Amino acid sequence: MTRTWIIAVAGLALAACGGGDKGGNANTGSGAQPQASAGGGGADLVGAGATFPNPIYQRWFYDYAQSTGVKINYQSIGSGGGIRQVSEQTVDFGASDSPMSDQEMSQAKGGAVMHFPSVIGAVAVTYNLPGAPDGLKLTGDVLAAIFQGKVTKWNDPGIAALNPGVKLPAQDILVVHRSDGSGTTYIFTDYLAAVSPAWKASPGKGKDVQWPVGLGGKGNEGVAGQIKQTPGALGYVELAYARQNKLPVAAVRNAAGKFVQPSLQGATAAAAGVAQSLPPTTDFRISIVNAPGADTYPISSFTWLLVYQNQTDAAKGRKLVDFIGWALHDGQKEVQALDYAPLPANMVQMEIERLKTVKLPGATT
Repeated sequence: MTRTWIIAVAGLALAACGGGDKGGNANTGSGAQPQASAGGGGADLVGAGATFPNPIYQRWFYDYAQSTGVKINYQSIGSGGGIRQVSEQTVDFGASDSPMSDQEMSQAKGGAVMHFPSVIGAVAVTYNLPGAPDGLKLTGDVLAAIFQGKVTKWNDPGIAALNPGVKLPAQDILVVHRSDGSGTTYIFTDYLAAVSPAWKASPGKGKDVQWPVGLGGKGNEGVAGQIKQTPGALGYVELAYARQNKLPVAAVRNAAGKFVQPSLQGATAAAAGVAQSLPPTTDFRISIVNAPGADTYPISSFTWLLVYQNQTDAAKGRKLVDFIGWALHDGQKEVQALDYAPLPANMVQMEIERLKTVKLPGATT
């Protein structure tokens, strides 16, 4: 990490126009920036949200504190919780694996919430089928039919046709899904809705949907545990959890017609393909599922940091802008070691430009 970079980003923030938001604090009704919550422990900044990026965020926060002395406390409570807390202004920033909806944006008490993609993740379709190889081939239509309860056996003709030469048993498919609202579910159902008109009609996409069939597991770890212990099971988890539990992962057909297993390279390729066509005015609330490109993995997504555009505390706002700039620059060098995919270079440059529009009170135009 370079000290020069932090100073440069601070300059970007100070160059932004002033005029901070005057919306009331959720607790006091004043215009003051929310203070650290009870779990803040004297931190300079407090955040909460998605569990998926928690390992890389904790690594970043530790390294950043060592280099700058700025302490960041982050509570890993889930994407829904992160959106709620930033909307209520009880934290300095939120984090989510699903972008805020227009309705959620309109309910945020501090005004406009900016979305900054931080890293990229891949959601793996994983299974427990003794005797079957790693990398079973599946399509979006077949996956949608499995999760709708329309394909119920492992030797179903639709699965068998995709996997010639593989001996598939006449065994029930036990579907496992998340029991809690989650960004992982949003990514997976966003993909199913993108490739299957039937799934888009019902149950659709969301952090929490009405699952037609299956057993629920709490968190990625709960789903991975259910699959690992249950022969015949199939479900979806973040790639890191499949790797940590040594579970096989399916090769899913992408938009180019190629069957691709989840990988960091495939997730970055999905983001790069989408980023090339983004307008300069994008707010980054974008989906990269089923992205174009021969090497893209189709169930990929950003995870976002959620930040108010109009900061009400100049000191905290400056520290937040500095940190995000560092994360987009130096922090990307650390992500692959923890099973995350780095942002493509063109996306980083676009985010740096957007970071300049964060407004601090008292700054001059």
